[in-house]
Amino acid sequence: MTMNKNKIVSLIASPLFVMQAAYAADQSDSGFIADSHLSVLNRNYYYNSDNHSGGKDGREWGHSILTHFTSGYTEGLVGFGLDAHAYASFKLDSGRGRNRTDMFPLQSNGDSRDQSGSAGGSVKMRISKSELHYGNLRPYNPVFALADTRLTPATATGFMLTSSEIDGLDLDAGHFTSGKDYNQSHSDGDFYAGYAGVKGGNIDYLGGSYRISDNANVTAYTSRYEDLWRQHYLNANYTFALGEQRSLNLDANLYRTDEQGQALAGDIDVTAGSLTAAYTVNAHTFSLGYQKIHGDQPQDYLMMSGGGFQDSIYLGNASQYADFNGPNEQSWLIGYSLNLASYGVPGASFSIRHVRGSDIDGSKTAASSPYAYYGKNEKHHTTDLDARYVVQSGPAKDLMVRVRHASHRMTSGKSDIDVDRFRVVVEYPLNIF
Repeated sequence: MTMNKNKIVSLIASPLFVMQAAYAADQSDSGFIADSHLSVLNRNYYYNSDNHSGGKDGREWGHSILTHFTSGYTEGLVGFGLDAHAYASFKLDSGRGRNRTDMFPLQSNGDSRDQSGSAGGSVKMRISKSELHYGNLRPYNPVFALADTRLTPATATGFMLTSSEIDGLDLDAGHFTSGKDYNQSHSDGDFYAGYAGVKGGNIDYLGGSYRISDNANVTAYTSRYEDLWRQHYLNANYTFALGEQRSLNLDANLYRTDEQGQALAGDIDVTAGSLTAAYTVNAHTFSLGYQKIHGDQPQDYLMMSGGGFQDSIYLGNASQYADFNGPNEQSWLIGYSLNLASYGVPGASFSIRHVRGSDIDGSKTAASSPYAYYGKNEKHHTTDLDARYVVQSGPAKDLMVRVRHASHRMTSGKSDIDVDRFRVVVEYPLNIF
């Protein structure tokens, strides 16, 4: 149901009310109050999806106000705290059959809502360098990463434990039962296998990262998407210092996925890997990457009930539109990025990536599989552009303007579409305290 303006105002202010109530409840807990933060992010978002494959285009424009309150912890051996958020979004332009951008919650007639909002929170407990959270959370790791790619972030409801008791080792575990997609206003949504389009159950994960040195890091995770799959992930990252303002970074990613429980998405037997080399000299970074999928299903990952793909794919060639994760696919990446601070424009950056995928072969996929829509010897390519500028000083300090463009073309096959996607995002953060 669309919210009226009074409800929207109340929603935006709710984290502040939470903070005031907590303060009144116990002013003696100086850590709880002194370490609290309240911030507001204004986000203006224009999205244009130009479909060249005969389908309908999508074009919408909106504005959101994202309010976050984060408390400190009460004093003592065991500290307690709470976090809260309130999101409000407003439609500025849509309609006439153009609402196919996943920007807004939809009305019963399929139109985008004029305004909508959601709110949530979590309680937390800290012992030493370990923290346990329960509530509406935003986990972000290689097997369960919630996206923030439209007006409001996605959230999930459950438990999350993080620990940094051992120097250099960060551990991470979670159990989640439901979620709110970035185009929804309710938090009881389901989890899906994105490419299969099949609903699963709860999600569990365990993993962490270990910093071997200032230049080397390894990461490992294991996860279970109930009745869909078990997925394991490994990463190794190393940077070679080659002299003044020169370095070479190597980043290797590996996923292993098998069906789990009732196997609602069918048989899954996929190993996916990528290796990316990035050479940096002064303000310039040149990248070259290779990615390979071994298996007759794609390297699938999380989608939520609003239809939004999340960010749980850390493969090097995954791009704005295409992930180059089809059955048996191999792909190559070439990229370039520029930090314009070296040229007298601090806060400005630009990047371009081109990825080409080939040898996609779904001919051996079982006919009953929800993945049985890939052909044989399919090929495609994409080019991504990304430019941003962050104001460094003055009244507009931290104002960010970002322009993104993705162009995707199928050169052989019908498992995907030809499309151009253009986005302009303007964000202005305000730190209240």
